Amino acid sequence: MFGLKRRSRTTAQRPARGRDIAVAGRRLPLTIRENARATRLTLRIEPGGKALKMSVPVGISEQEIDRFLHRHHGWLATKLSKLPKANCVEEGGYVSLRGKPHRIERTGKLRGVTEAIEIDGEAVLLVGGAAEHLGRRIADYMKKQARADLELAVARHTEKLGQPAAGLRVKDTKSRWGSCTSDGRLSFSWRIVMAPENVIDYLAAHEVAHLREMNHGPKFWALCKQLCPGTDEAKSWLKRNGSSLHAVDFNS
Repeated sequence: MFGLKRRSRTTAQRPARGRDIAVAGRRLPLTIRENARATRLTLRIEPGGKALKMSVPVGISEQEIDRFLHRHHGWLATKLSKLPKANCVEEGGYVSLRGKPHRIERTGKLRGVTEAIEIDGEAVLLVGGAAEHLGRRIADYMKKQARADLELAVARHTEKLGQPAAGLRVKDTKSRWGSCTSDGRLSFSWRIVMAPENVIDYLAAHEVAHLREMNHGPKFWALCKQLCPGTDEAKSWLKRNGSSLHAVDFNS
């Protein structure tokens, strides 16, 4: 007697792929990533409205993805219209540092450090170097300021907690403002330095609280408020204004 064994069909998960789509008068990069656990298609606007991300079940056809995008075109256009427009840093313009707008002024010198000063009562960010390097030099300055502020805040909160962090780094994350790994390494978006000082302090306290509570349950929030009594106010500010910080373009 012969038997026929039916071989199960499996669909390999493809690497993330991308395309550009036109929405509300702009072209945005769309990253499509297959997720073995996904049962439906989900679409997300990246902070600042500069890109889109899509999670889809494994093996889904391009035609179904196209139909999904077509159905949600109106939703995308409405959401994007409510986001702040990209704010390009340029001479004579303004950039926020610790919640305070600073007028950008080039020194005209090819050398020299970037520094925040006050001229006739106005906050000014003096930037040296060639004009085409203006955005990069400001971003580099912001990263250094963010690291300095966050290191001080983390040291203060970890001392209060009685539990040190294993490390700290700053980067330009889009999906979250901070993170804490299981081995105690903290990461932050350097763009937080554009927020008011109490918001910077809250973000540091938030991630430090994760050193003890790796969740967002009641115990975590109680600990977060213990470290930073102004948690609710700062959290609300970040929810209202976070997209505007991501919308600042330092690459112009």
